[in-house]
Amino acid sequence: MDDEVVRTMFYSADPGFSELITRALGPGFLVCSRNLHDFSNVRKDGHDCDVILVDLSEAGSGSAIARGLRLMEAFKQTIPHIPIIAIVGYGDDDLARLLAGKGVFDTLASPPAIADLRLLLRRAHRARQAELELSLLRGPLLTPGRFGDLIGFTNVMTQTFDLARKLATCDVSVLITGETGTGKELLARAIHDLSPRCSGPFVGFSCANLPETLIEDELFGHEKGAFTGAVALRRGRFEQADGGTLFFDEIGDMALGLQAKLLRVLQERTFERLGGNASIPANVRVICATHCQLEGLSLQGGFRSDLYYRLNVVEIHLPALWERREDIPLLAHHFLSLYCEQFQKRLKGFSPAAMRALEEYSWPGNVRELENAVQRAVVIAEGASIELRHLPKNLCDAFDPAAPGRSYEEAVRNFKRRLILRALRECGGSKTEVARALGVTRSYLHRLMNQLKIPQAELADGLPDSESSTERLM
Repeated sequence: MDDEVVRTMFYSADPGFSELITRALGPGFLVCSRNLHDFSNVRKDGHDCDVILVDLSEAGSGSAIARGLRLMEAFKQTIPHIPIIAIVGYGDDDLARLLAGKGVFDTLASPPAIADLRLLLRRAHRARQAELELSLLRGPLLTPGRFGDLIGFTNVMTQTFDLARKLATCDVSVLITGETGTGKELLARAIHDLSPRCSGPFVGFSCANLPETLIEDELFGHEKGAFTGAVALRRGRFEQADGGTLFFDEIGDMALGLQAKLLRVLQERTFERLGGNASIPANVRVICATHCQLEGLSLQGGFRSDLYYRLNVVEIHLPALWERREDIPLLAHHFLSLYCEQFQKRLKGFSPAAMRALEEYSWPGNVRELENAVQRAVVIAEGASIELRHLPKNLCDAFDPAAPGRSYEEAVRNFKRRLILRALRECGGSKTEVARALGVTRSYLHRLMNQLKIPQAELADGLPDSESSTERLM
């Protein structure tokens, strides 16, 4: 880093002092001098430098100092990201405090020790470089339509991203709900990356299908000799995540006995390793995810209600893919670009039939299933675009009524099902509007949906027309 040239814009009312400082700084510093009272090129000067150095030590009268302050204020308004260092008169502590309150990076007393000035200029430059790197890392988190690796432009996703950005900066527990494959861990990682704990580790742990004793060892670790086979000390996930975020996936599958121990850790913010007595601080932020309805599970006795309320400080729901079908083309092209680069393929897009099939499929596996389908298509496709035949068989069969082996009755049934699902999507989920658009009665529409076995997960339990005219998809 010391080999980098620090471009410095030096504002001073004394040309001789400017020349002296420029020569004394020597190699590694490219200094451009400006008159302290020259406001004409503030924006251009700011873009041509890494650090701004302002000399207020010889400003003399109060009016001259006021002009210098106005210059720095102009920089703060036009290019606030450039650090400013001020040289003040020896013993002028009042001015130094005033400058600190106005956001100046640091001050030096005149005449400055050149070694101190070099060090301060480099420190300001490094701070600016760190800000630039952090802004690049956080770019996807702040881009409209993106939050980390999650993508979506529909209203429901925009609202989800807005809520996630708000709670990311607050060090509270978060409960993420949503169907399997919606990207709950990606959301947790994005929240961590935008949080004050972003410099700390993100440690994930799945509670699904693991025995209680193994989960306890994974979370809290053990001391040497704690049990047969414990030949060395082992640090658990709480210690690994110290200063960062601990993500519990499928928290609803955690055994009741272990839920009590987790609750105690969250309340007391300490824990002990298995076989140990020493209390270890639990300096972690906890984010949990589940596809279950924890509130209903707690009412049935399958999940501790006190732990549920401890974890559910803020709940954020990730919608299923069928709830945001307008995002399917965007996601499909994103995965196409990703895997074309990975497999060194040159595919330009999807055929109209392939894209319609993607848009009309029910996607029980959500975004994960869509990604797998596009990845498979990229691997086997040989032409300029992905065709319907490149997609998985179950997806093609659901789209094509004339698929081989399908009877006339099955073809008609499939056509009716796709027609109703498309109408529901276009009418925003209102069954009253769907019936009107299709020219059928609402009672017949209900019977038809039951006959076609349209999953209840895709529909809201409707109210009578007199009670509601805005029934929505769940």
